[in-house]
Amino acid sequence: MSEKVKQKFDGYADKYDEWFMKNENLFTSELRLYKKALGDITGKKLLSVGCGSGLFESYIDSSGIEGIEPSEDMGRIAEKRGVNIIKYGLIEDVELEDQSYDIIYFNGSSSYIADLAPVYAKCLKALRENGRLILLDVPKESAFGLMYLLGTSLNTYDHEYLKGTMPKLPYPLALASSGAWHTTEEKIEVLKKLGISKFSFYQTLIKNPLYTNEEPEEVTEGYKSGGYVAIIAER
Repeated sequence: MSEKVKQKFDGYADKYDEWFMKNENLFTSELRLYKKALGDITGKKLLSVGCGSGLFESYIDSSGIEGIEPSEDMGRIAEKRGVNIIKYGLIEDVELEDQSYDIIYFNGSSSYIADLAPVYAKCLKALRENGRLILLDVPKESAFGLMYLLGTSLNTYDHEYLKGTMPKLPYPLALASSGAWHTTEEKIEVLKKLGISKFSFYQTLIKNPLYTNEEPEEVTEGYKSGGYVAIIAER
């Protein structure tokens, strides 16, 4: 994650939350995936890497969740929502105690990290036996990922190439264009090289982006169709 990303997210906390609230059905779909991936967190210690404003955490019991967040604007809101921010900064610069968490998760934040291997390796070391590393993301190869990449390339969503394909309120381009997007297969391969062999996968936002806010979607197993995907890797 770069200093450029940190600066871009500063000043966007309100817009970030506003986008989810205006895309209420899409948010409900993603929240369902988030809850499904985390499972029962009773009595467990969690770390959210790049926790943002703590919006998702505000819909569950966030008392056992610690957070790392590069944007102070975002992190201050997350603290008000119950997330214990242990570091304002980048995960690359944080030392994590070995075997100290039951669950470490990245809810969208892997898409802002260029070199995944050292970050994931650090997190796996910080997991307890049978702990889980959970990666929730918009895959690069999904319709949403391709839309963001094309918008970034064109420097606008308002282009004839995208006419008739865009949702009413797309994710802010300033945030989408800051990403270092990764495919699901790329993340799986990184984890396999780090010694992970036990995986499970869930997905949502199966519809094309134009229609995903019409109604909430259910979570299904797999990762090859979703616009938002959870990879669950067990240590």
